[in-house]
Amino acid sequence: MNSVKIGSVTIRWLGHAGFILEGGGKKIYIDPYDLREEPAFDDKADILLITHEHSDHCSPDDIRKVRRSDSTTLIPESLSLQFKGDARRIAEGDVLADGLEIKGTRIEVVPAYNIDKPYHPRGSGVGYIVELGGIRIYHAGDCDFFPEMKNIRADVALLPIGGTYTMDEEEAARAALAISPKDVIPMHYGKPGITKGEPEKFKALVHGKNPDINVIILDF
Repeated sequence: MNSVKIGSVTIRWLGHAGFILEGGGKKIYIDPYDLREEPAFDDKADILLITHEHSDHCSPDDIRKVRRSDSTTLIPESLSLQFKGDARRIAEGDVLADGLEIKGTRIEVVPAYNIDKPYHPRGSGVGYIVELGGIRIYHAGDCDFFPEMKNIRADVALLPIGGTYTMDEEEAARAALAISPKDVIPMHYGKPGITKGEPEKFKALVHGKNPDINVIILDF
């Protein structure tokens, strides 16, 4: 299966770090990349979230496929690509709530960076916490298990496990244990030549320490 329904929200994995969150009549795309086909007009993005500038997260061809003229796109301040239409620059620490919600959706912008790797220095990208249907969904972006992650409050966590550029399975398991969401979905693995990662290994590591965290492995 490539999707799961949690409460009233459907989470669909597009492969790599790409997801669609659907709930409350809204479709929220995060980092669409290498899409197999262009979605129908009604399935395109109400909101599009980009975590950082790397081409496997900010892919102009895939962004064009999922955007409508009325889509709202959130992009980090550091991103050099220019967007037409409703595109808003954001930075870590921004909280879009209390009258600043995007189309009625609360979105928190959180850090995303490497600790001991050069690929994602702090300030180059972000993660997001999206609140839909009363569920807080955390997309970690490309990152290691950085200290601020211990303060993340989320019901669902989407965590990279591929290693090299991000956390590997062991580090992602430690992150999952620190966040302690109800559900965790591994991502950023399985792209030949880009990312490795073994989701079953990640699941075993999480369940070895906390079997109450539900690890959901999606296909695409």
